[in-house]
Amino acid sequence: MTAAMTDAELAAALAEQAGRILLEVRASGMFAGKALGQAGDKTANEFLVAAIRAQRPDDGLLSEESKDTLERLDKSRVWIVDPVDGTREYGEERTDWAVHVGLAVDGLATTGAVALPGLGLVLRSDQPSPLPAAADKPRLVVSRTRPAAEAVALAETIGGELVGMGSAGAKAMAVVRGEAEIYLHSGGQYEWDNCAPVAVAQAFGLHCSRIDGSPMAYNQRDTYLPDLLICRPEWAERVLAEVQSLAS
Repeated sequence: MTAAMTDAELAAALAEQAGRILLEVRASGMFAGKALGQAGDKTANEFLVAAIRAQRPDDGLLSEESKDTLERLDKSRVWIVDPVDGTREYGEERTDWAVHVGLAVDGLATTGAVALPGLGLVLRSDQPSPLPAAADKPRLVVSRTRPAAEAVALAETIGGELVGMGSAGAKAMAVVRGEAEIYLHSGGQYEWDNCAPVAVAQAFGLHCSRIDGSPMAYNQRDTYLPDLLICRPEWAERVLAEVQSLAS
């Protein structure tokens, strides 16, 4: 890694390397259960924070696993990372967990990479490809343990199929990869849960917004983001209208 790397190249390199570190921590056999997730989070976060500080010392930084400092609010460029998105899935040796490395510029998710280490993949905002063909019956990715009520109701309304999955990044990338058409989340997230996924999804031509249609905003004082919609563009208008109807 060098300062000559583009932001997108850096994001991808960081996400890929953090994923490798996480796989090594798990393969070491030194940790199990909750301790494995904690060790993975801590180790990957230390790497990401140190690398971003070294490569982009003038930028701000927000990480799920680091104490937030409000000095980032004075920065135009802020890296927003989640070292392990889907700690439970990581500990269970599933494949639906992710590493998020995103860059927000003036509050917008402009650059990002989402690593899916269990699948050996890194999806990047600078390497988009055409979306695969959509399924005849819309598939909605939802939490495998706590599906959002709005997503369940939407699936019933549009005749969709629910697909249970782990982390937010894995769900978003399922839409990018053509494994689903819609990711509707209304159970609350934080900026690190979706900054990188949104940057990647937008680059691939997907619709990304809040469920009321308003834009996603990052590097806010309050990092909580109540809801999210990532979907194929041909479904956006219908989904937003149905969600509004369900809420009324």
